[in-house]
Amino acid sequence: MTINANNPPNIHQPHTVAVVVFDGVVPSDFSTPCDIFKYVKLASGQLAYDIKVCGAKRQIETDLFSLRAPFTLSSLQDADTIILPGISDLDQAIPEDLIRAIRRAFVHGTRIASICTGAFILAATGLLNGLNATTHWLAAPELARRYPTIAVDPNVLYVDNGNLLTSAGASAGLDLCLHIIRRDYGATVAADAARSAVMPLVREGGQAQFIQYKQPPNDNDSLQPLLSWIEENLDQNLNVKMIADQVSMSVRSLQRRFVERLGTTPASWILHSRIRRAQHLLETTRHSIEWISVATGFGSIANFRSQFRKKVGTNPREYRRSFNLVEP
Repeated sequence: MTINANNPPNIHQPHTVAVVVFDGVVPSDFSTPCDIFKYVKLASGQLAYDIKVCGAKRQIETDLFSLRAPFTLSSLQDADTIILPGISDLDQAIPEDLIRAIRRAFVHGTRIASICTGAFILAATGLLNGLNATTHWLAAPELARRYPTIAVDPNVLYVDNGNLLTSAGASAGLDLCLHIIRRDYGATVAADAARSAVMPLVREGGQAQFIQYKQPPNDNDSLQPLLSWIEENLDQNLNVKMIADQVSMSVRSLQRRFVERLGTTPASWILHSRIRRAQHLLETTRHSIEWISVATGFGSIANFRSQFRKKVGTNPREYRRSFNLVEP
């Protein structure tokens, strides 16, 4: 972002987010980033983001209403992040000037993120070729058919490729926005934004938990008490048999329940819970890496570092250096 030399150095320059609108844009997809980014504040009380709604043309028609975009595509060149909302008709033509503007922005280092079927617009630029991506699970097969060089994963809520991000549909766009806020300003600011949106900062599981399956008979109770128990006992040597015994259930039945309700296995849920707990401790405390490895149930530092790197993409020490907000 550009720093104005006339401003004192302690004045925060908001990160500019350009939300693109076009004919056939899905209204909820473009309103979500506008709502979530608009009110994010830093500890100083300053706004963290400046939002610009940029239109492929001035007058935009949606399935529900018309809107007038206050900015044009020329404003994309000044954005730090560009958000591409979903498109309601996958067969409608994508404006060539929009495709060119996205490519130019990416070349200049702009981060570009798509929500839901906005992945089709991003895919049309060619920027996703050879990368992993996601979109709404209903549209995932079509995205994979049209763009066979893209590894489409219909099960995750979002995919982060650095400066190219894609998310699933509906509320997964909010998950993606919170993830971006966390990348930009750390967990504390992102957690405040999540609370304002009445949303968990990180949701476990992927789109599989939202796909409609035939519900097993006599199996309508919630897993929430068990999940809470797991969170409270992450420092213990948890295993699937122990968890199944906690709810008087067979291991097989427990495995089935987790996959049906959460889109993941008990073992995977435990691992992700431990990673999240470790991230929180790294962000908010000065406890040693060894202490955190024990407190989160990883046991040895070697195992902690290995699992953390696999899931987070960096080691605990580097993660703490980037996100810890506690004064040394």
